[in-house]
Amino acid sequence: MGGEDEPPGMPDSELMNEPITYEIVIRGHASERLLARLCDEFSVDTPAGGHTRLVGDVRDAAHLHGVINQLTSLAIEIVSLTPASPPNPSDPSTPTKEAP
Repeated sequence: MGGEDEPPGMPDSELMNEPITYEIVIRGHASERLLARLCDEFSVDTPAGGHTRLVGDVRDAAHLHGVINQLTSLAIEIVSLTPASPPNPSDPSTPTKEAP
């Protein structure tokens, strides 16, 4: 059960001993330039439907709050924020990080 001040889906802090993969869906098609600070940590996918999907590992509650802060400071609307299954590299629909 998550604490009262933690985002939805966030496990109790003492249970977050290893990174958890999160999927963050934001409204609109965000460019890599706009999301530059997050591109090293999250894969970015813009499927049809007018949303952008970010998938990446979150180390702890402070890291998750920092990511949310970065998005909201850019006036980006978060549609959903959920723990996700780790990406399956053999699944062609799984977004991949591009090499720098």
